Amino acid sequence: MTDATVLWEACAAAIQSKVSDVVWQMTFSAAQPVTADDQTLTVSVPSIVTLNRIEGRYHNLVHDTVSEVSDDQLTLNIIIRKDEVEDHDDLIIDLSPVARSAVDAAATASLQRANLDERTRPSKPVPSSSLDLTTVTSVSTGTTTVTDKGDSPFAGRLTFEDFVIGSSNRFAHAAAQAVAETPGRSYNPLFIYAEAGLGKTHLLQAVGNYVLAHYSTKQVRYVSSETFMNRFVEAIRNKHLPEFKDRHRRNDVLLVDDIQFMEGKEGLQEEFFHTFNAIQEGGGQIVLTSDRPPDDISTLEDRLRSRFKMGLVTHIQPPDVETRLAIVRKKSEQEKSGVEIPDDVLFFIAENITENIRELEGALTRITAYCSLNQEICTLNLATTVLADLITSNAPLIITPDLILNQTSEIYGFSREDLIGASRRRPLVTARQVSMYVFRELTDLSYPAIGREFGDRDHTTVIHAVEKIKRLMAERREIYDQVSTLTSNVRSGK
Repeated sequence: MTDATVLWEACAAAIQSKVSDVVWQMTFSAAQPVTADDQTLTVSVPSIVTLNRIEGRYHNLVHDTVSEVSDDQLTLNIIIRKDEVEDHDDLIIDLSPVARSAVDAAATASLQRANLDERTRPSKPVPSSSLDLTTVTSVSTGTTTVTDKGDSPFAGRLTFEDFVIGSSNRFAHAAAQAVAETPGRSYNPLFIYAEAGLGKTHLLQAVGNYVLAHYSTKQVRYVSSETFMNRFVEAIRNKHLPEFKDRHRRNDVLLVDDIQFMEGKEGLQEEFFHTFNAIQEGGGQIVLTSDRPPDDISTLEDRLRSRFKMGLVTHIQPPDVETRLAIVRKKSEQEKSGVEIPDDVLFFIAENITENIRELEGALTRITAYCSLNQEICTLNLATTVLADLITSNAPLIITPDLILNQTSEIYGFSREDLIGASRRRPLVTARQVSMYVFRELTDLSYPAIGREFGDRDHTTVIHAVEKIKRLMAERREIYDQVSTLTSNVRSGK
């Protein structure tokens, strides 16, 4: 996907979480990313009425969101798609201000009626076309990805076809696929636990992709437990608890990531207990992931623990060398850098990077970026040099957020307060985004958790930063060198 697509998907997720479903459908759903550079994100809309509504009623919301999500001094430019102007706007493009106001007033009245209908409509399943989950097609690859704009955008192609099966994850994969094929009929709930970076989120989202592709009328929601908690607190504060309950209980398939985050939160567990019961009683499917089994989640209420165990609990173990080799080979084939990675280099990566899949991908990214920048052929000697800091450590250092932030501060010359603060000066933004990338590569922290380390930034800001730095590593030598230096210094504990 282009940088504009990644950036707009992150913005769309944040915007949709702040407006009603009706407002989203009528105002924002047809917006499409066009281009993005260092200063401007350009988005197209189908009509001048939509443009005026966004720039008038929702100006602050959309412009503030672009600024926050990009963590940069980006401005938003909204244009009208030319092909649709000819079809739809020829009757209003030359209207006088009075007539144009009348058109906007009519749109407002229509929106109010729609909101009234939405509030009074009985709760019932709705077709997938009105769900938060939407299908986005990449222009460059033609591949289809399901994203949940209401909670967290899916990054990459997270499907069963792209999941590499090995002895360590074969049973979990088979269980997830069985659940996706017949939601609500087997293994309900399905509880997948594993350490960070081993593929449990991939399986969770693969279930969502599969169900939406094969059951067009089913309502599917993917949410992290941290997002679930944040929305729960917000609903209580804003007195929108009925809407919150309806949003999460009216689903055919509920996918909850990192359920261990509910540990010790009694009010949150109470709400999720009723959500769990409502979906199961309605014949819906629940899939949960965690970094540990239910019995090891301390302060989890017994009634929740028993429900988590009433279906199937399955474990993903660290991949063996054969599985790691298959993973890096598949990732290498998916790379679009044009760099060919020989088998001996792939085996070298698989044999020496053993912690998790995330580190495997990071090692592969570093090698391909280095070869692309220097126009060099990838060899085993080159890979050994490039990855030296990743494979020479005998006793692994405990990498903490403080360690990464301190090293970032030392390398770039910015204070820690600057890094986590609100300033968007260009050099500071680069330092912050590189630091976020290293957080993601070297720690087990989720995107929301990384966002909290940087002044409670939204998780979509972190996603954008990680994707941007990953791309720039293959394009700009200074970015590659900065990432390499920071990673090396953090690992050595300097």
